Amino acid sequence: MSDSVKPSGADEIPFRNPGWAGNTGEFDLTEELVRGEEYVGDLPAHGGHPGRAPTYPYMLKDREPEAPLFEGPYEERFEKIRSRFPTARAALLPALNLAQEIRGHISQDTMREVGGMLGLSDAYVRGVATFYTMYNKRPVGRFLIQVCTNISCNLCGGDEVLAAFLEATETEMGETTEDGLFTVMEVECLAACGTPTAIQINSRYFENVTPADVPAILDRLRDEAS
Repeated sequence: MSDSVKPSGADEIPFRNPGWAGNTGEFDLTEELVRGEEYVGDLPAHGGHPGRAPTYPYMLKDREPEAPLFEGPYEERFEKIRSRFPTARAALLPALNLAQEIRGHISQDTMREVGGMLGLSDAYVRGVATFYTMYNKRPVGRFLIQVCTNISCNLCGGDEVLAAFLEATETEMGETTEDGLFTVMEVECLAACGTPTAIQINSRYFENVTPADVPAILDRLRDEAS
């Protein structure tokens, strides 16, 4: 829970937006039901309805760097993605998302494969993939921990949260732990400026994170990995 706002001029004003304003209607819903911490239901590999096939999370804890691209249900999903865009260039980002979901990162070989399936040049695909930081250009841990240190999070302790994750995982920025579980990165805005510090772990978001929360978050991830 957040600390109370102290009067103007107080020595400290440790206010944090709790990210939850309670019920605003006639429904009696808990914070867990409204906000949630888990995805609801299973996301089939084939993508379900074509309208949602391009929108899936693209960073999962289980992936195979040497897996073939877009075979079986993934081929069906790729075709659904392609059907939703007027040009191959427009379909490139969700196709790269799908490739990263399968392999965990976008290597130059993967860029060439995706480009070949879309009929795009290697140079064009490489230019797009290297422009966006959301694409990992090399393997990362099963849990990619991205800590926002942009202005709102920075003012509310983002640097300290980042340092706490690095210390707890005994890694430097961008390194992966020996057990292959964690990679910690610094990122720009995660669009949760009202609930800093925000972190993104794979495709899940955590808000109001403080250094004191770091051990529990890592323990939770280790439990999920076991």
